[in-house]
This record gives sequence, structure tokens and C-alpha cells, in this order.
Amino acid sequence: MELNQIRYFLAAAQNEHITRTADKLHIAQPALTKSIHRLEEELGVPLFLSKGRNIVLSEYGKYLMKRLTPVIEELDRIPEDLTTMARLEDRTIHLNVLAASTIITNAIIEYNRTHKDINFCLMQNAESDLYDICITTSSFYRIPDFKIEDEFKITEKIFLAVPVSHYLAQKESVELTDAANERFISIMGSRQFRWICDSFCEQSGFKPNIIFESDNPATVKKMIGARMGIGFWPEYTWGSLKDSSVKLIEISSPVCQRDILFNYRPNKVDNTSVKSFFSFLRKYCARKGL
Repeated sequence: MELNQIRYFLAAAQNEHITRTADKLHIAQPALTKSIHRLEEELGVPLFLSKGRNIVLSEYGKYLMKRLTPVIEELDRIPEDLTTMARLEDRTIHLNVLAASTIITNAIIEYNRTHKDINFCLMQNAESDLYDICITTSSFYRIPDFKIEDEFKITEKIFLAVPVSHYLAQKESVELTDAANERFISIMGSRQFRWICDSFCEQSGFKPNIIFESDNPATVKKMIGARMGIGFWPEYTWGSLKDSSVKLIEISSPVCQRDILFNYRPNKVDNTSVKSFFSFLRKYCARKGL
């Protein structure tokens, strides 16, 4: 069955008249009749019966009309659905957030107050290129095959987080070697942040004694607060400390910090929404003194 045959059949079934149907379809009557006859020959059953100057559906025709009507309606909706999808996609910003998640969350909340029509889709995938804006640690940044439209970076300080009852909590700053014999709570080894913290320890001449690790930052924070051990705390990625049972201590040696890179790629037909949010993100970071 060809699509035109189906449309001609359904039009004739609705009008029950060949001439009127041909006029509405803007085709010659013989062409319409021939199309319907070809369809009947292909299916091997009569679809219409003559009723005076009109036609009516046979039982086979009624069955075929019942089966084909929702199919054609679905096909006819596709262009509108695609247009709607395109409009929605133009208003959806895809973010690959590999660092500074607290900053991004707060920025989205603030931006959404005045841009409620914009949707955000967040992911954390270091191997994916399917994003509009990526936030990553510059140490792990790989040069993409596609064009980067704009980028900027901020520097994030990394603190040592210790229970307030810990002896190191009496200090305002420490050298990392002071913690060489401590028990560490850590993010899983697959995370960028874990690799960076392990390298800081290596610079200080020791391998951290990790007694607990989790893929969930919230779990790491809770375990430190529960006095299970100490850990590293990224200033912007994890945000300000709300747990009064934990203290953040500055590390004086080595310098524990990392550069966080924000980049934007022109990934859509209309990149207006992405450009607007990326510009806001840059100004947001500057306003926060980051």
C-alpha cells in the first residue's frame, strides 16, 4: 500500500462519492478510481460497494478504515510534533556538570526566576560530547573535535574537612603532611576530584589511608561529620559548610586548588538560550567573587 492510496481510500470512505472526493483532492476522477481499484487488487478484497450514484464501504472497507485512520492521524501529527520538539529543544540547555555542581545549581535557581520558559538537563559524563555547556576540571579537559564558542575559568580552593573534636580543628591552616597518618573518607576513585586529592597527598609524600569511599558526596560529608575520618572539601563544588560538627581548614602546603573550566559550544540551530545562560553564568561567577 502506498501512502497516496491510503489517503485516497480514506477520503473516498468519508465522502462516499468518487466525484466529490476527486474534487476535494484536486485530482482527476479516473485517477482516483484507478488508485482505489489498484488497492483492492493488491488486498484481494472489494473495499466499496455501489449504492446508486454513491458508494459505501464494504465490510472489508470498514475494517481497513478502522485500522488505517489512527495510523494516518499519527503520521499527520509528526510534523507538528517535530516542530514542538524543536521549539522545546531550543529552550532546553544541556549541561555536563563534572565540577562546581553547587555553583551550577544555585545559578540555575536564580536564572529560572526570570526565565521560567527555559528547561535544564544535567548530566555527569566525562566521555560525552552531547552537551551545550560543560563544567569540568581543566586538568581533565580534553580538546574536543567540535568548535568551542566561548569559555572562562575560575579557581576552586580545596580544604581539609575534619570533625570539630579532631585535634587539627584547633588550627586555622595545616600542611597536608600533618594529616599523613589520618583516616580518610573519600569520593570513589573514578571521580576527577578523587584523582586530584590523591595527587596532593602524593606531592606531600604519602598515600592516604582511605577507610571509606562513596560515589555520593552527601555520604562523604555525613561520614566526616560522624567522626569516622577526615576528607577533602572542594569549596565551590560542595558549597558552604552547614554541618556544625565539621570544620574546614585551609591547606598551606601544597597549594590545594584546581581550575574549573566553563565552555560553551554552538550545538543547536538557535543557540540564543544557551548564549544567554552562559553569559549569565559568567556574570554570576564574577558577582560571587569566584
